[in-house]
Formats: sequence, structure tokens, C-alpha cells
Amino acid sequence: MADQESSNKHNHKKWKSVHHSTPSGAIYGLGILGVAVYYIQHAANFWEGILGIIKAIFWPAILLYHLFAMLRL
Repeated sequence: MADQESSNKHNHKKWKSVHHSTPSGAIYGLGILGVAVYYIQHAANFWEGILGIIKAIFWPAILLYHLFAMLRL
């Protein structure tokens, strides 16, 4: 009985530690969605739309690359 209670407490603690929500994840998700919509609207054909979706996923890396290139870092 005591083992089951300690097991339940351990699982409860584990469950609580898994659910950490951050606003930055929501902002990042909205950024991906916005960039995907932008690229898809400006796509002339199907493959440009697919490329736009891929660019939308990697836009932070592309943005930082161009920022560092501009700053010459």
C-alpha cells in the first residue's frame, strides 16, 4: 500500500514537471504560421508553395544568418 502511494506521488510530480508552457512557443508558432501564409500567397506554382512551407519552418535560422552577415559576425 505504501509503495503504491509513493508511486502515485512520484507519477504526479513527473506529470506536473512535464507541463511547462511558455509564451515564446506560441509566438514562434504564430511566426511560422504567418510566414507560411505569406510565402504561400506569393507562390506562383505548387513547388514554390512547398518551398515556402520549408522556409517557414526554418525562418529563424535564415533570419539570424542574414543578421550576422549584415553585422559581419
